[in-house]
Amino acid sequence: MKKSIFTGILILATALLAYGQEAAVKTNLLYDATTTLNLGFEFGTGTKSTLEISGNYNPWKFGKARWKHVLVQPEYRYWFCEKFNGSFLGAHALYAHYNVGGLSFNDNIRHNRYQGDLYGGGVSYGYQWILSDRWNLEVTIGVGYARLAYDKYPCAGCGSKIKSDHRNYFGPTKAGISIVYILK
Repeated sequence: MKKSIFTGILILATALLAYGQEAAVKTNLLYDATTTLNLGFEFGTGTKSTLEISGNYNPWKFGKARWKHVLVQPEYRYWFCEKFNGSFLGAHALYAHYNVGGLSFNDNIRHNRYQGDLYGGGVSYGYQWILSDRWNLEVTIGVGYARLAYDKYPCAGCGSKIKSDHRNYFGPTKAGISIVYILK
């Protein structure tokens, strides 16, 4: 499934670039700092609108701790000035498959492992600064809703399932400081 998500993103990027639309490739430095591999594509859909599709993948396990996940987050953006310049408002969706446990966030995650799916959406605000003809810097923050469906296990790497459950979450759903390369 992980390879098919990234393959789908690459096929979409190639198809949209073939039509000569203005586009950008980006990486989120906040995800990079958490060892999460990520890549985003953004395509012009109008004079003041774009569609961004980002994919994130963290395959790592550190001893007993794991923060494995794959996340896909598409977002429609409306730009107040012009696309890829200045302020924008966005509406995003998100889906993730995760396997998390053994982390020191709190006692529950330190002593248990959670594996499941996350679905949600939200709104965001961001700003892009033009650094040069092809390079931009972007900051974005988003809030929204996510539903986490999961199976709980007694430790980070072992055990039989304790229970299946779900949680509803309201709060931050997107954060980024991204380096953007504009394709013209």
